[in-house]
Amino acid sequence: MEKAREYDLREALNLLSGMKGQLVETDVEVDPEAELSGVYRYVGAGGTVKRPTREGPAMIFNNVKGFPGARVAIGLLASRKRAAAILDTTPDRLGWLLKEAAGKPLQPVVAEGPQPCQEVVHYADEPDFDLNKLIPAPTNTPDDAGPYITMGMCYASHPDTGLSDVTIHRLCIQSRDELSIFFTPGARHIGAMAERAEQLGQKLPISVSIGVDPAIEIASCFEPPTTPLGFNELSIAGALRGSPVRLAKCLTVNEHAIANAEYVIEGEVLPGVRVREDQNRNTGYAMPEFPGYTGPASSDCWIIKVKAVTHRRDPIMQTCIGPSEEHVSMAGIPTEASILTMVDKAMPGKLLNVYCASAGGGKYMAVLQFKKTVPSDEGRQRQAALLAFSAFSELKHIFIVDEDVDCFDMNDVLWAMNTRFQGDNDIITIPGVRCHPLDPSNDPLFTPSCRDHGIACKTIFDCTVPFNLKERFVRARFKELDASKWVPGLLD
Repeated sequence: MEKAREYDLREALNLLSGMKGQLVETDVEVDPEAELSGVYRYVGAGGTVKRPTREGPAMIFNNVKGFPGARVAIGLLASRKRAAAILDTTPDRLGWLLKEAAGKPLQPVVAEGPQPCQEVVHYADEPDFDLNKLIPAPTNTPDDAGPYITMGMCYASHPDTGLSDVTIHRLCIQSRDELSIFFTPGARHIGAMAERAEQLGQKLPISVSIGVDPAIEIASCFEPPTTPLGFNELSIAGALRGSPVRLAKCLTVNEHAIANAEYVIEGEVLPGVRVREDQNRNTGYAMPEFPGYTGPASSDCWIIKVKAVTHRRDPIMQTCIGPSEEHVSMAGIPTEASILTMVDKAMPGKLLNVYCASAGGGKYMAVLQFKKTVPSDEGRQRQAALLAFSAFSELKHIFIVDEDVDCFDMNDVLWAMNTRFQGDNDIITIPGVRCHPLDPSNDPLFTPSCRDHGIACKTIFDCTVPFNLKERFVRARFKELDASKWVPGLLD
């Protein structure tokens, strides 16, 4: 019987190494304290990172100060082109691919015996155990509350049902054997599991897998209604790969971890214990978040008491910058899939594609490419936008464009806005709706219409041509041909 193909971080890096201009390495020593992220800001962060930045290659730092032999990889998914290559598709098909995978989940399997993630084991009761020395977690900016694990796949199971889930949370190293974990109220399933365990007076076993197959990282960012409580997103990663994700039994807690992860942290979420996120540095800040601002430190973080750290030989730490293009890929592509799923059920074939653009961090803004084919389709484009809002509550702005507009090209979207849009007729506002707490404008101090922090005015910008006027809005017709005859290799 042919052995199933193994997908992990190392295979993804090997793939990128063979793609021109998609991966760079450096042996120059870098300090994980603000310097590493500061370098990548210029190399390839992109997204909503403060300018100057750009979309560039992924990067491996081979010489990390204070961590002999450790390497840190950053930016694997900070390009839609790279995300598509890693998932063996094209950039415009990513949303559809995720939609299809979510519709045919392939559940993970538990592998027997020791797994690659457990080649080296460090127990927390050993006298020299210290997360600060074991995990080369960067501090993104000088304002950060501490070193953050930004790409940790948190895996836990519900105390009542036993159903498991994987999500990404911000994790700050607080001491030699403690991590703080921030749960956005009502936004993540593991937070609900921790709350239920606390009600029962129980600790919640949890694993944090770092450095995994990027398919897992993208799949873990799905949210309701596509993946309700009890839906294990690892099954979407399995469907993407056509092979189930392998899990390893943790050594010190009753939970599982991703078998071929580079690092695994095993621990328990403590009931009834809260901590101020910046207790060690007193900066008042947490870390840079996807909207482009450094988020305030939470005064109400939960605590993970760490029992062990296991890792592969010569492990590769993986990290990301919160506002970078990497967040756009991880959060935005599942959002696109959720919108496509919802709208395609209601009006099959009308929504051609969706792009959750960089300017919205993958969460706040979506561009819907909609095709009107009969007079009765007029108005359905706005219905599609309303369905998109219901499919993903954190959306704030939606742009709707026609089929001849490239929804992935914001210059083309703004062209449609400038030539097919009138502000007094084509703006639809929905005030007083719960949105995302990390948008600082969603606050009564910004506008009285926001009754509470996190309340927003959702807005639709309908940049489509009325169906009865479509013949007046035909773009200039150029001759279709293969230009590579004149410039061989240039357009590859």
